[in-house]
Amino acid sequence: MGEIADWLDAQALNEAPDEAATRITGAASLACAGPGDVSYYDGDRRSASQAAATGAGLVLTNRAGRERLPDTAICLLVEQPRLAFARLLERLYARPQQPAGVHASAVVDETAVIDDTARIEAQVTIGAGARIGPRAVIGAGSVIGANVAIGEDTRLLARVTVLDDSLIGARCVIQPGVVIGSDGFGLAQENGAWRRVPQVGRVVIGNDVDIGANTTIDRGALDDTVIADGVKLDNLIQIAHNVRIGEHSAVAGCAGLAGSSEVGRHCTLGGGVGLAGHLTLADNVHVTGMSMVTRSIHRPGIYSAGTPLDTNERWHRNAARFKQLDRLARRVKQLENRLGETPSPEEDS
Repeated sequence: MGEIADWLDAQALNEAPDEAATRITGAASLACAGPGDVSYYDGDRRSASQAAATGAGLVLTNRAGRERLPDTAICLLVEQPRLAFARLLERLYARPQQPAGVHASAVVDETAVIDDTARIEAQVTIGAGARIGPRAVIGAGSVIGANVAIGEDTRLLARVTVLDDSLIGARCVIQPGVVIGSDGFGLAQENGAWRRVPQVGRVVIGNDVDIGANTTIDRGALDDTVIADGVKLDNLIQIAHNVRIGEHSAVAGCAGLAGSSEVGRHCTLGGGVGLAGHLTLADNVHVTGMSMVTRSIHRPGIYSAGTPLDTNERWHRNAARFKQLDRLARRVKQLENRLGETPSPEEDS
């Protein structure tokens, strides 16, 4: 435990008399942890019962959490338990370093440049003029198009497709099934039929970006689609052409961002959020799950849309009443005018 305390610069509480008896070999939730596991607790009342009964050999906690843990619990006191837990997981579950080199089954264009320290796994295809940086890993079955650049320490897992001219920065992690640089939904009408508009922009991805499984990022129509440094994208997200996402923003699964929408820095979009095209979100905007954003948001804050789940009977009744709101509002306005009442600014907005 002393070694872990040193890693995290943490204060030990109730240190075990026999250090060997509390050797930590894994991690688990409070409810499932055993004597060899580390867990964390931040004082959340919703997990108080699990904290009181946990069998974890070590708990990372703060002062609020310590008050709800058993007196006998072996703890390390930290300011941010979840963050400390994440740092510890990186050490406990560090991936073994795989040898560099190009697998015999990979197909690499002769003009591609691959750093000697990079790893190219089985059945990878790398196109003309591509550049693979130091210690990068290109996972099995991945396709790297012409003139793609991938930065140092970036890791593509299996079956990632990065199409021509895309740029990916350093230390990114891209999960299986991701497609980067596919054509956007660019169409023009011609005599009642749709004509495809060539998409000639790129995808430019910054440093320290994570992209979840089966997410797709379209190339720009003319200008680039840009994912800035530190952005975190969940699984199954659609990012259309010319979208720009600012530094350290995060988007949860199944969100859809329509063309030319722009998300500021340090924003979060919940699961299933839809962004209409050509919108701008200011920095520090947070949109809760399943919301549909149809106009720009210029002020930081938390925004929500949609109706919460209810019984089917009540939902139908409320949906019918919703259609009457305009008529009711007009009647209220007429009554106010007759009575000479003026609504307050809060009421009027």
